[in-house]
Amino acid sequence: MTDKKKVVHMTTVHHPFDTRIYHKECQSLQQAGFDVSLITQIDPKAIPENEDIHFIPLKKRKRRLQRMLLSTWEAYRKAKRTKADCYHIHDPELLPVGWLLKTKDNTVIYDIHEDYVTSITQKDYMIKIARSFFARVYQFAEKLFSRKMNLCLAEKYYADKYPNGICILNYPKINDKLMSVSKESQPIEDKLLYTGNVSVDRGAFIHARLLTLDPSITIHCIGKCPGSLAQEMATLAGDEADRLHIEGIDTFIEREAIDDKYIERNWLAGLALFPPTEHYMRKELTKFFEYMAAEIPIICSDFPVWRAFMERYECGLAVNPDNADEVRNAIRYLRENPNEARRMGHNGKRAVMEKLNWKHEAKILIHWYNDLLGTSATGASPESLNME
Repeated sequence: MTDKKKVVHMTTVHHPFDTRIYHKECQSLQQAGFDVSLITQIDPKAIPENEDIHFIPLKKRKRRLQRMLLSTWEAYRKAKRTKADCYHIHDPELLPVGWLLKTKDNTVIYDIHEDYVTSITQKDYMIKIARSFFARVYQFAEKLFSRKMNLCLAEKYYADKYPNGICILNYPKINDKLMSVSKESQPIEDKLLYTGNVSVDRGAFIHARLLTLDPSITIHCIGKCPGSLAQEMATLAGDEADRLHIEGIDTFIEREAIDDKYIERNWLAGLALFPPTEHYMRKELTKFFEYMAAEIPIICSDFPVWRAFMERYECGLAVNPDNADEVRNAIRYLRENPNEARRMGHNGKRAVMEKLNWKHEAKILIHWYNDLLGTSATGASPESLNME
């Protein structure tokens, strides 16, 4: 590409080094020869030296209303100055910004990370009638503002609601650090791992209660967890709370730190025992692929999509999270059958190496960008890029 096409990714919600936005999409596009900028809330001092992606900092605002109003307006002003060929927005609150930025000479992409309508209907802090109202308002606003946008879908099932969207799935980058580690000679420890943001709808209470089912295990939660929730989890664990370890209380945990945890020990299993919610029941969780890449067998809820996934790749066990006997038996099975646990780990790792990885999705992303922006070639072919 002689004249690099200018691409601007925008978020006022996600962390500046969000895995999907920064580590996958922005880095892959930059490596493919696009001129990539990222508008995000970041302290300029936190921008790495010799960074190839151009960060455009927004002022940090902690209050949601301030962020939705002031940060959104600031993002619009800074984005407009870039005169980019493509604006790629990542938050629902940026839909009006994308609508304002759209002209006949540029492309705007709305990246749908979540099923937001379903998510709104499950907000416990809202009364039911308010949830329904705001879900309808969001649905109307999304349809209105995104009419001239291209839709990027992070999950397969989103295509049911957005048939014109392009699936760029949230599969992991092949991590040489994880892939090169062999745990064959390490004994499997009675330690269960959960990674990612800790919340009630991601099974925080279920995971805490596991400690009362088996006196041998310890549970390690690695990811941002509100301090109040950490206290509630400790209360649920009761006398066993000393075996509950939470790293990330009121603190974001960087991707590299989570990767280090994966290889730190030979975990008995990776946890995803979520309560049933429409928001998660149909998703293939990103943490599945990360556990698999790290050769860790999975214990997850027996939602039909999740159970089918475990059976297809033979990488874990799906159980009813409300059935103490099923959960207890799954833990015991992996402990008493280490060869089977290792086989599940091997199967998961092989599936990630062969098909469930970002390299394939990055090629789709780059070819799609080329089609949208009318570029027949990039600075490097997708096949030659280091997209693992």
